[in-house]
Amino acid sequence: MRINYITNALGLILFYFGFIILTPIIVSLIYRDYYSIIPFIAASIISLSAGILLRKLFSAPENYNDLKNKEGLFIVALTWTAVSVITAIPYLFYGLSPINALFEGISGITTTGATILTDFTAYPRTFFFWRSLSQWLGGMGVIVLFIAILPQLAVAGRQMFFAEAPGPTEEKITPRVRSTAKALWSIYILLTLVEILLLYAAGMDIFDAFCNSFSTIAAGGFSPNPDSIAGYNNKVVETIVIFFMFLAGTNFALQYKVFSTGNFRLFRKNSEFKFYSAIIFMSALLLGAMILFLNGYSIFDSIRHGFFQIISIITSTGFFSQDFETWDARAKVIIFAMMLIGGSAGSAGGGIKVVRILLGFKYMVRELIQTLHPKAILQIKLDRNAVAHDVLKQILGFIFFYFTILIISSILVSIIENNAVIGLGGTAATLGNIGPAFGSLGPMGSYDNLTLATKLIFCLNMLVGRLELIPFLVMLNPDFWHFQLKKKSA
Repeated sequence: MRINYITNALGLILFYFGFIILTPIIVSLIYRDYYSIIPFIAASIISLSAGILLRKLFSAPENYNDLKNKEGLFIVALTWTAVSVITAIPYLFYGLSPINALFEGISGITTTGATILTDFTAYPRTFFFWRSLSQWLGGMGVIVLFIAILPQLAVAGRQMFFAEAPGPTEEKITPRVRSTAKALWSIYILLTLVEILLLYAAGMDIFDAFCNSFSTIAAGGFSPNPDSIAGYNNKVVETIVIFFMFLAGTNFALQYKVFSTGNFRLFRKNSEFKFYSAIIFMSALLLGAMILFLNGYSIFDSIRHGFFQIISIITSTGFFSQDFETWDARAKVIIFAMMLIGGSAGSAGGGIKVVRILLGFKYMVRELIQTLHPKAILQIKLDRNAVAHDVLKQILGFIFFYFTILIISSILVSIIENNAVIGLGGTAATLGNIGPAFGSLGPMGSYDNLTLATKLIFCLNMLVGRLELIPFLVMLNPDFWHFQLKKKSA
């Protein structure tokens, strides 16, 4: 790997991120929260300085057009790690310990929504705006953002674009990656603005409408209300949030194609979207029936909370309309299952992703049929297109590694915390970028009382889960670590 490519690309991103992090100052001025100007100026200076320093250390490449795949993977992993640290800096000025600030920062930028906060009244509005804005920035992807706005990455962005959000197939809306990034951000911004207007029209305060919309479209789950969406006690608001959470877990490329062409039949033709919708519909009805008969809810409330909670968890948003920790254990099993599935590929949702579950199921069925008919030639298709064998192997490998990390992390945390509920639930919630789990980590709980070791494990889980394992797993191979140094000439 060429170190000058890596340092210059990372420096370029950190330099411009230093300007983005100044955005919350607008909120601090509006609400006369002048102290909050200091944290974001400090974080901005650090980000700008780091960006300048990295670009000064080594000579810049003439262009990034010949960027290698492993260089792209490494840049993506370093960018998310560095941006997470920068995101955490403002929290230090509000009294959070370094580990808690890092945890909240990573949880925000990875759109996990797990929080260490216990008293929401102790922080100003600027603080909560930054939490939600950081999720919004991370929802579509930090790399995708900079590919869209920086011409230097227009061509070389391909390797980083697909490394940030890898999936079974590489899907582009346009032939040029930069144009694809712009298209994705355009639909992302449009959905955010529409939700803000609808929430405001439904009676939500404009500040809360901004924060909750940022977190909804990003499938993040941070809310300025300590009781999440349940705290607004507004059925219209819940309905609006349900709809936009569903869209947040839907492939943004598919949404762009639908809205740009006006052809809504594309939803009906898309196998993943149909499977995603079917899972939500059946699981929501099942969960609703459980809380209807086991927890004494009315029919209307059981259906409403069933759909809200299933969509919130499968899309990895993590909002809640009720404290599901008080529900029957059988209802929690359904919620836990949704944690492992996740949203659609190309969405803001975390988890394994619906398309991998779908193709994994098709692969299993094919193997069963092949056992009965050894000479049969059977192809696995997705939307009438044959899926390459290499793609299937990648999917099975991904699922294997996902559960391997899930098991190892669950065992380690269970031992450290002496609590299997925290070990398994917390790992599923952080690796899947979901947020709330069960027990003390439930919807009304907090991650604050966990040990330092557990918080660090969960921080790593959140980063690995957001980047879908690949950039981090390839770094475990010794062949990855070969650098070429090219210092800046005098």
